[in-house]
Parts: sequence; C-alpha cells; structure tokens
Amino acid sequence: MVETVLRKLGLQDYQLIWRQMQQFTADRTADTADEIWITEHPPVYTLGLNGKPEHLLCNTDIPVVASDRGGQITYHGPGQLVIYLLVDLKRLQAGPRQMVSILENAVIDTLRQYGISAQARADAPGVYVEGRKIAALGLRIKRGCCYHGLSINNNMDLSPFQNINPCGYAGLEITQLAALGVHVANHELAVPVVHRLIKAIEHET
Repeated sequence: MVETVLRKLGLQDYQLIWRQMQQFTADRTADTADEIWITEHPPVYTLGLNGKPEHLLCNTDIPVVASDRGGQITYHGPGQLVIYLLVDLKRLQAGPRQMVSILENAVIDTLRQYGISAQARADAPGVYVEGRKIAALGLRIKRGCCYHGLSINNNMDLSPFQNINPCGYAGLEITQLAALGVHVANHELAVPVVHRLIKAIEHET
C-alpha cells in the first residue's frame, strides 16, 4: 500500500493552492501517493462549477473566485480548517459519493469526540449541527482522481456568511466549534480528522 503524504501548509492564498492541486492531479501517475493538504485561507468567497452568482447577495471587499469544485458558493477565512484530499479514485475503487461520505463521516466522528452531535444530509452535502452547517465540502474529479475537500468552521468570523446563500441555500444558518463551546487550535482539530480520513482510505483499499 502506498502511504498517504500529509502536507501542513498554514495560511495560504486560495487560488495558489487550487492551481497547485490542479497541477498535482495533472502530473500524477498510477504510482503517485495520495496526499492530504491541511491549510486555511485569507478571506475569500468561492463559487463552485454550477454556482449561481445571485447567491452572492451583495458586493463586498472580499474577493470572489470561480472554482472548479462541485457545489455552490461558500466562504473561507482564517480560523476555518481546510483539508484537501488528493486521491486516486481508480486505485481506491471508490466513486464520488463514497468520497463525500468519507469526508462527512470523518467530520461527524471528530465532532462526536468533542461532544458534538452532527449529521449529514442526503439533499445537501456537508455536516450539520441542529440544522446549522458546520462543515462544507466539494470535490473535483479529473482523470479518475479527486481534489478539493472540506472546510470546518472552527473559530472564525462568521459574519461574511451573511452576504451569501451558503451552498445555495437561502437562510441557512452557520455555526462553528467555538460557538458550541469547543476551543481547539486548527492544527489540533486536524489530527483526528486526518486520522479518520487515512483510516477510511486504507480501509477502502
């Protein structure tokens, strides 16, 4: 089994990391190890491939990037944990829906560890706590491999979410670990999430 490579990238520009993910996926071969990138981004709105511009409710100073991931519009900012999964789905023998479930379950299991009961929704990918969204996810599949991944609201300024219909849902409320009484650094929160992702990937293989 090829060992998964972890990269701890710190605070990085969204477009820079996105282009690097595209390049990594274009260059990889059947022997290339899968990678998990741990990062966070300066304030940015990202619009998915099918994203509708009208879900940005007002213009702000925050840049808007049209990305190639699935899904609608979301917000990234400091204090939000972002984990990107660069996986060879052919080697894993997994489809997009399985990868979405792997991402959702990694977050749900991690939140349970912190005493938070969370759920996935069949109609709206992501993870929710009492109807409020705490984690968003989106993937891009290319050449049988995936990139992009998930974001978990940890301890951040949530007010920019008020300028959008998060993930295309008007009135969708957003929450975060800090609002639920859990105070943990991003690098600490990443440990159980990544552990569960690697375990799931290795189990699938």
